[in-house]
Amino acid sequence: MPTTPVSALPIHLLDLAAQHAPIQSEINAALQEVLSQAAFIQGPAVGEFARELGTYLDEAHVIPCGNGTDALQLALMSLGLPAGAEVIVPAFTYVATMEAVAILGLRPVCVEVLPDTFGLDPAAVAAAITPRTGAIIAVHLFGQCADLTSLTELARQHRLALIEDNAQAIGATWQLAQGPAVFAGTVGEVGTTSFFPSKNLGALGDGGALFTRDEARATYLRQLANHGQTRKYYHEHVGLNSRLDTLQAAVLRVKLRHLPTWTAARQQVAALYDDALSGLSGLQIPVRDARSTHVFHQYTVTVEPGRRDALQEFLRERGIPSVVYYPVPTHLQPAYQYLGYQPGQFPVAEQLCRTVLSLPIHPTLPREQQHYIIGAIKEYFGAGAQ
Repeated sequence: MPTTPVSALPIHLLDLAAQHAPIQSEINAALQEVLSQAAFIQGPAVGEFARELGTYLDEAHVIPCGNGTDALQLALMSLGLPAGAEVIVPAFTYVATMEAVAILGLRPVCVEVLPDTFGLDPAAVAAAITPRTGAIIAVHLFGQCADLTSLTELARQHRLALIEDNAQAIGATWQLAQGPAVFAGTVGEVGTTSFFPSKNLGALGDGGALFTRDEARATYLRQLANHGQTRKYYHEHVGLNSRLDTLQAAVLRVKLRHLPTWTAARQQVAALYDDALSGLSGLQIPVRDARSTHVFHQYTVTVEPGRRDALQEFLRERGIPSVVYYPVPTHLQPAYQYLGYQPGQFPVAEQLCRTVLSLPIHPTLPREQQHYIIGAIKEYFGAGAQ
């Protein structure tokens, strides 16, 4: 039985109610404005949000859409790849990255990830490139950029498109070899993101967007996301019906104004975890790439083999939630067995699925609870629990 008293308040992985409370009047006003206008599809707030997010991302073109998976699909559609073309994806990520490739009749090619920062392994990417390769999808997992310097150079050398899946790292930046730092999602041909409610910039339902610095591609993506039409009832392309609702755009406009403050709060929680858990035998805190900022969509530790599940249960008994992102690597998902991958083919990804654990982290996580979580983790490892 637990020996540590459970925190007086419930501990949440993400507490949207607490996050929304200080800005509820702003949200209400934004929603009321849309209700008064009765412009629920492609209303003024959609374009205003796109412009404001583009400004935040250093003048990138922003194309809102229905959700993050649609954003990936639209990004791939904009490349015009032939049927069966290969698209390189990480073996350790959420399945949507792979799903968007497969649904278009393209062939996902899984590659290994780095064991410390979890991003695509550039050496593995280089080895996987064939004459059939058309694109690389880099996932900025958990809030930190993949190696954009190496991946951009590989894409350039082999004349491939680089797509950035930025659903978990909105606002993160990467320091290129030359020039100023750049925002994640704005380096490759197309960046994508999700506004799922749990994301760092989340809507009150589904939503997504694409980013690009190419004005012509931005125009094409807008057309693809709206039935492929260049003007109403004139359809020059096969497209999707993928639009961000005006109500969601209005809420996102409000939340975007608070994103820098929320990001800083997440980073403060992560810093406390880092200080307290660094050097703890049996546990590895998130490794930072010095070239990237980290916006901590998740605070994901790796636990020595064989102890992760026991640690998760130990925390659960003390009222501390945690989540495994992700328990099954993409190449072993049942839906993709037709690709012919076998267990053991990507040992780093498979090991991560057995050892990663994401701890509570959000902008309103009380300091008392942070210390309680830290204390429980130290108790587990200090007690030598098996």
